[in-house]
Amino acid sequence: MGLHDNTVVIFSSDHGYNMGHNGIWHKGNGHWVLKREALPPATKNIPRGQRPNLFDNALRVPTSVRWPGKIKAGSVLPHTISTVDWFPTLVQIAKGQLPKDQPVRGRNFLPLLFGKSVEWDNDFYAEYSTKHQSRTHMRGWRTPKWKLVRDFLNEGRDELYDLSKDPEETNNLINSEKSDHQNIIRELHSKILAKMKELKDPALELARKR
Repeated sequence: MGLHDNTVVIFSSDHGYNMGHNGIWHKGNGHWVLKREALPPATKNIPRGQRPNLFDNALRVPTSVRWPGKIKAGSVLPHTISTVDWFPTLVQIAKGQLPKDQPVRGRNFLPLLFGKSVEWDNDFYAEYSTKHQSRTHMRGWRTPKWKLVRDFLNEGRDELYDLSKDPEETNNLINSEKSDHQNIIRELHSKILAKMKELKDPALELARKR
């Protein structure tokens, strides 16, 4: 039947996992703590022993795609791809049409899978809200060099990391008084607000108070 050569096989996941990274275990909520010093101060919304997070280990997922005759075996994408990019990409693979009456989050990265050279913005917007054990509205902006995380529900739990020097995200620079750090905080914060406005994020009113 030729199904082996006419089938796209995709292996991926919806989230990563902290396995002792940054002193925590689990995914976004990180509520199995391995070392207490990893935790910011508790708040009325986040009890001691909880660590909601947007660490790379919770965000990044392994992904592989097999499509004989279309995608070169062994090729690796250096680009930043988001889960929301799958929808327009899969629609393109299926030769379907994207809805015209609804906004589509995500970008078609099929040209990248085909090995084509296209312009691609490697910045990444992340969000995590929870009312399970902890309460938080975390929003983040990640570039290849920097990551800013804002918790708009809890004071004192914002984060800034220089990923080029600190890929393990252990040195939070949010309280740094260096001008370049303050500039990047302002720049990425404005991008977070713009994305929240675009998405009609209900947490935007909290964000505007910052």
